[in-house]
Amino acid sequence: MAKSTPQKRSTLADVVTREYTIHLHKHVFGRSLRKRTPHAVKAVKAFAEKAMGTKDVRVDPALNKALWSRGVKHINHRIRVRIARKRNDDENAKEKLFSYVTYVPVASFKGKLFFISIRS
Repeated sequence: MAKSTPQKRSTLADVVTREYTIHLHKHVFGRSLRKRTPHAVKAVKAFAEKAMGTKDVRVDPALNKALWSRGVKHINHRIRVRIARKRNDDENAKEKLFSYVTYVPVASFKGKLFFISIRS
């Protein structure tokens, strides 16, 4: 009997949006003060790349402004983001999908944590 290989599932059909809370403090703790916010931006991109499985990650200007709101030294411990995996309509694009990360303002991180999955 030949062993059957599992079918690789395509993520092309998975145009999806989810909300996440990213714990930034663990990424910037112990980091040099002048490198904290730049490293936090890189951590958000790496998180989105891992969560959505796309190499192309784009950060919304509102999210960038929220990350930099307290300057280069002082970063918020947590941030709520909405990550949308979308199709890349550009003809000569390397990747077929990209992730777009936007900022979701929230009053408190206490209590029930949830995420929303929306198919569009």
